[in-house]
Amino acid sequence: MNRRHLLTVGLVALLTGCGIPTDDTPRVVQPPRGPFPTSAPVDSAPAGPATETLCLVRDNRIIPVLRRVDRPASIDDQLRDLLAGPTAAERDTDLTSALPGAVNGVGVTLTGSQARVAVDEPGDDAGRSDEVLAFGQIVCTLTSRGDVTAVAFLRDGKPLGVPRADGSLSEQPLSRADYAPLITSR
Repeated sequence: MNRRHLLTVGLVALLTGCGIPTDDTPRVVQPPRGPFPTSAPVDSAPAGPATETLCLVRDNRIIPVLRRVDRPASIDDQLRDLLAGPTAAERDTDLTSALPGAVNGVGVTLTGSQARVAVDEPGDDAGRSDEVLAFGQIVCTLTSRGDVTAVAFLRDGKPLGVPRADGSLSEQPLSRADYAPLITSR
């Protein structure tokens, strides 16, 4: 055999013996529930004259991160930016988010100094076990604003019991102090 035939035989053997099994029939894969924010770019944050604080996760700790933005962020903008997750540069420093799969369909209103965050039921296949970090990210982010002192969570218009840093569930409005053991600086 010439060299070209040996290369072809070797390539065919490599591709057919890669060890990835195939299914006889197609499988249905359920996508995670959304919506997934698309208005804020995930890979780059604008460098503007204003700052916003987003609380991300590294090593099971909540890390407040300052981002430069073009204008002071509304409460909706800030929550949308949090849900969009870390930028590429932030991911390069091992920052992540516990929100995908743990908290779905988030919306926020401001009543006085209390943010009221409405969330949907997570899917059965969410596969997340770090809800305390997810809810802590939201509380930490929203209470970093000067106009928010507490965050209440609602599902179908009713108070939702969410985990605090100590593992207890609370239907009461939460503050940064409820997650203080998990919050650290860079």
